[in-house]
Amino acid sequence: MDKILENMDKMLSHHPTSMKHVKRIKEAAKEPLDHKQCMAMFELSTKFILSGDTQFQKDVGKEVLEAFAQNHTADFEIFFNVKFILKLLQDGYGTLSKRSSDILEYIHLGLKYIQGNTSVDEAFHALQIELLRIVCEKPGSKLCACVCKLLAEYPQCIPNGKFQVVFCQQLVRCIGQFQCTSQDEDEIVKFLDQVNKVSGLFQQIWWTQTTAIIPTLRELFTVISSTVGSDGPSNALATVVHYVPLEIMDEVIQNLANDDCITDVEMKTALTNTIDWLSWPLAKNADKWIIGLLKGLAAVKEFSILIQVTLSKIEQVFSRLFYPILRQGALSVLKYMLLSFQHSPDAFHLLVPQIPKLMASLSKERSNSGISCQQQLSELVHCMIFRFSGFPDRYEPVIEALKDFPIPNEEKIMQLLNQSAWTWQENKLEPLHPKLVAKSKTGKTGVTNLGNTCYMNSVIQALFMASEDQPSLPVAS
Repeated sequence: MDKILENMDKMLSHHPTSMKHVKRIKEAAKEPLDHKQCMAMFELSTKFILSGDTQFQKDVGKEVLEAFAQNHTADFEIFFNVKFILKLLQDGYGTLSKRSSDILEYIHLGLKYIQGNTSVDEAFHALQIELLRIVCEKPGSKLCACVCKLLAEYPQCIPNGKFQVVFCQQLVRCIGQFQCTSQDEDEIVKFLDQVNKVSGLFQQIWWTQTTAIIPTLRELFTVISSTVGSDGPSNALATVVHYVPLEIMDEVIQNLANDDCITDVEMKTALTNTIDWLSWPLAKNADKWIIGLLKGLAAVKEFSILIQVTLSKIEQVFSRLFYPILRQGALSVLKYMLLSFQHSPDAFHLLVPQIPKLMASLSKERSNSGISCQQQLSELVHCMIFRFSGFPDRYEPVIEALKDFPIPNEEKIMQLLNQSAWTWQENKLEPLHPKLVAKSKTGKTGVTNLGNTCYMNSVIQALFMASEDQPSLPVAS
């Protein structure tokens, strides 16, 4: 035993032959040791893991602990007891904070070697309480990911019953506060991995407890509809809906759209924050939820919210087309927003100056994703030009940018224009959009501009208003 401790001391001193000493110690773990010697090795290796000055010392401590725990299971079960676990989670270890990710990783490691122990259920129960307490404190992404990684491997530690719903709801609130402030690529990748570990736990929980899905989504809506604070919730919340079965989406959205307790301000805030999810890399199904929410609001004629949000966010949605990783979802939302916003050219005209730049960028990209986006965007833009055809000068640079792509026939255009419009009854939108208010008390309107008939239209209107010429002009019934 003294020889083992001597080798440990040499490793602490960064001895050049440290790896040889590690091998000797691991071999020694296979030899019989009395209880006191085992306790000494567990304590020493724990000290290496939690208080080591270097990553090498921490890694050595882990290897030694695993070697001795595997070969002296009964002694390790005595050492790694519920009292010790709670002390780590409630008091920390030495100068190490109780909320250090190192503490959770150490506990995660220790659980592996007490499986089958009569007291393991007691440990799981204690962890259910303590891990729920940690999540309720809204930790950062690193610590939260450690919690979820442990729970993914040991689902017995996931809170049960009503506490499971509370746990899911608090997890949503945690994700809503996740932020990555670093610009370093490696740090960003770590952050994304941490978020995926956290949100991935929802899939595991919901697979066995589908009753937890709806309460979790209610909490998600509460977070994204909150008007408290200047900073909106994290776009990482897009990962929550990643695992929600799409078959329940329509029901959830319908309930939200018809809920009289939700104010217009809250609904507008929620929709705005949901559209921001398009900025989250690999946000699977986020576009379906955004479009579903837009459709749900249109179904209950919340046109004021739809108009305000569309005009304020459509340029942001368009800008996401420049990024291949965000393109598919952004294009789906953009198509719905433009094809539904047919009562005014305002939304489309916000994008017109940016279309040539995007088409040029996609051409330089020379990817399948870029080519597909160009084709779909060209078809969409031609539909909008057909719908709002009275601005030939404005559209000239756009038409030039689209010259290499075929113009869809009128049948195709009409099919697209008719599939998503909010309503054909423009009078329902008049109070919400000043440009739709009738311009004449006569009840008559001018001829629809075909793109090159504006001067003719103005002449006919002028002649019509001259009372002596009215009988000679045809009047549509």
